[in-house]
Amino acid sequence: MNAKLWIPEYDTPELWHTEISRRCFVKSGISGLLGLVAMQHFSSKSLAQLEDVLPRAKHCIVLFMSGGASQLDTFDPKPGTKNGGPFAPIPTNVKGIEVSEHLPHIAEQAHHLSIIRSMVSREGNHERARYLLHTGYAPGGAVRHPTLGSLTSYYLEDNHSDLPSCVNINAPTYSGGFLGATHDPFVVKDPMKPVEDISYPSQMDTHRFRERLKMLKAIEEDFIAKRTGRSTEAHEAIYKKADQLINSPKIDAFHLNEEPMAIREAYGMNKFGQGCLMARRLVEAGVKFIEVALDGWDTHENNFERTKELLATVDPAFAMLLRDLAERDILEETIVLWLGEFGRTPEINDQDGRDHHTTGWSAVIAGGGTHGGQVIGSTNEDGTQVVSGAVGVPDLFASLCFALGINHDEENYSRSGRPIRVVDDGTVIEELFI
Repeated sequence: MNAKLWIPEYDTPELWHTEISRRCFVKSGISGLLGLVAMQHFSSKSLAQLEDVLPRAKHCIVLFMSGGASQLDTFDPKPGTKNGGPFAPIPTNVKGIEVSEHLPHIAEQAHHLSIIRSMVSREGNHERARYLLHTGYAPGGAVRHPTLGSLTSYYLEDNHSDLPSCVNINAPTYSGGFLGATHDPFVVKDPMKPVEDISYPSQMDTHRFRERLKMLKAIEEDFIAKRTGRSTEAHEAIYKKADQLINSPKIDAFHLNEEPMAIREAYGMNKFGQGCLMARRLVEAGVKFIEVALDGWDTHENNFERTKELLATVDPAFAMLLRDLAERDILEETIVLWLGEFGRTPEINDQDGRDHHTTGWSAVIAGGGTHGGQVIGSTNEDGTQVVSGAVGVPDLFASLCFALGINHDEENYSRSGRPIRVVDDGTVIEELFI
């Protein structure tokens, strides 16, 4: 086991527990637990088959729908039912698979997709669910778990690359936690504007900057020696990474104006579309993990009009990303994941909206050696419960780790010396690979 031990230091939580209503717990928590209990485990035969599968993914792109997208209005339509809503389903290029009418471009890429319609969890609160879907662990106690991007950086980092291993576009996310500040995400706030912090200030050059770094290090040396910890690590890591990035010959990966305007427009001239284009460019430059976020999915009111507008942004960008990666022969080594922190209730509320739903929501995976053109798991006729193939968040994380060649059972150590596995009791989703 190649575990790495960090200097003991008690962490402070990155977020505190938020109260969940009794109604939310009864409606989401218990049903989610039942879904998890009902999960099927591998047979010895399928485990043996899985051992013969070689990981192919070298990169990971996550498209995160902040707020939680409605599964019934995207990848698990229920036409003609009380909960189905006004959106019609359309056929995809894979016989028998249908998606929302507002995903016509994605429908043409369905041969790349594994649509998981049976996601379950027990976290119906935004902050807790967002933490879970970024780290694979429910928040609790003093441990700060590393985000998936930080784990990917830690295990797959290219020490010869000047670019950050983990990049977040449009929104900040959680940190490298106990893996250290070196694996914190580099944040691009708006891909449609010049990226901040990748050039020297005016009247500054490489020589002057590095001389100043030497002076700063000398001044801080005594202070740092007496105050080891995450803040000190982060301070040092930021300067080191900034210097490497500014002087990297691959920095042009962040410059979208080098792309033909026709390509930019095909992705969509908006933050999400341009973020997906930047993700493709960063993968080509060797970056291991990129997350592109799109906010606005918390549709308690006016769900259908808002979802229609959001899908008009997602559909061309997601589809063009898959098409672009495939045409450049890098989709097979890049696993792409679309999801949010949970789904939306099948029941339509009095405000024409959908509320939080943790049993039977959807996630979509493409590339990275996974099999496309399939649906994994299913929900019942009205979409309220999983009826086959329930998939928990740890299972999803275990599968992503498997694709990336990361041992999800390996242990690392928190700053307090506590051994913590990469994934919390997850099992690889066999249908993705065999």
